Amino acid sequence: MRGLCYLILSILSRVYGSTVRVVGVVGHNVTLPCAYDALSYGSLSFCWGKDAVPTFRCSNTIFSWTGGAPQSRWGPRYQLRGSLDEGDVSMTITSTDWSDAGVYGCRVEIPGPFNDLKVNIKLEIEEAPEEEPTVSPSYTQQKTEGSAPPLFDLTAEAHVLRTITEKELDLLSFLGVENMGRLAAVLLVTIILILLFIFWRRLLPPKAPEQSETSAPENVYESIPLH
Repeated sequence: MRGLCYLILSILSRVYGSTVRVVGVVGHNVTLPCAYDALSYGSLSFCWGKDAVPTFRCSNTIFSWTGGAPQSRWGPRYQLRGSLDEGDVSMTITSTDWSDAGVYGCRVEIPGPFNDLKVNIKLEIEEAPEEEPTVSPSYTQQKTEGSAPPLFDLTAEAHVLRTITEKELDLLSFLGVENMGRLAAVLLVTIILILLFIFWRRLLPPKAPEQSETSAPENVYESIPLH
């Protein structure tokens, strides 16, 4: 990935007057890219300046590194956060403001005559986009002073409508084709059983009335003693 970035920057830097455009947002950090092939060249001296890269060195130098810890001449807002050992010499500007807009130049001193890597970057600063208010999906009744109360609660109506709809869907799913067939079969079997019971009762012989077993009256005489 760094090799591809180096190739693109090298091609752009060798075109006369070519400039890389970078857009930053007010109050946010912005990084100005600059990289070279450290695997092939090792650690090389470089510089950053506020203006296009001149014939020699950098104009209005911000960084000038030849080894050791890089120090910004313009204060702590200008930082080198990339890995210098891997050839990433991109410069980060923290908490950008409108005055940071302009052209910046990065020069990497590659050995050989007229072989330096030159990257000109045009930084444009834009205002942060306004955040759109988040609208709640649920309906909210707003009652203003002096206004009449709402005739009905749309939230409650929607809830009732949703509940009725769910119940209707449950009923329709229960009254499907398969369940209707089962109910019809159960009802038909019940009717047949009732008819068979009635027919069976009618085929039974009539039951004879029960005769009460009564014995003929017997005369009972009491012997009355004669005096």
